[in-house]
Amino acid sequence: MSYFTAELAAKRLGMLHELVPGAGVLAVLVNPSNPNAENTIKDVKAAALAMKRRINILHASDNREIGTAFAALVQARAAALMTTPDALFTSRRVQIVALAARYLVPTLYTSSEFAKAGELMSYGTSLEEVYRQVGIYTGRMLNGEKPADLPVQRPTRFELVINLQAAQALDIDIPQTLLARADEVIE
Repeated sequence: MSYFTAELAAKRLGMLHELVPGAGVLAVLVNPSNPNAENTIKDVKAAALAMKRRINILHASDNREIGTAFAALVQARAAALMTTPDALFTSRRVQIVALAARYLVPTLYTSSEFAKAGELMSYGTSLEEVYRQVGIYTGRMLNGEKPADLPVQRPTRFELVINLQAAQALDIDIPQTLLARADEVIE
């Protein structure tokens, strides 16, 4: 099962631009040790160029560097932040959500876990759908099918989650175009 989340970087950046259309600088948090980092950065830079937006790529590969990245974000006067998919960022979501709230930075994440933990928005693969597909494949293998005979599955369901409590804390009005597309709105 492919998680197919790194490939959504340009779409996420577009949503972030839609959230803060007048932003001069947008920031992107990347773990440089992630195997997808280089391709993600390339995709994000191309999307930013197409939107005529400046982006600031922030690197963090451990807990300390996450804090340093937020300090750099504030210094660069970035109007909003997008995280890229990474196990470090998911495992440190409480730290990242707290820093984003502390610095009042609207942030778009890759997983609904972030929005449910109190952050503004997330857009990514539906984990429920991925787990369902994994269960189906597990059942097929338990019934004798060989894993090598099963095709790689790509997710077909993606979800946009918006946390209105976080929007209120940031004093941000979520555009109706985003609210209309949201799969879940946390009130």
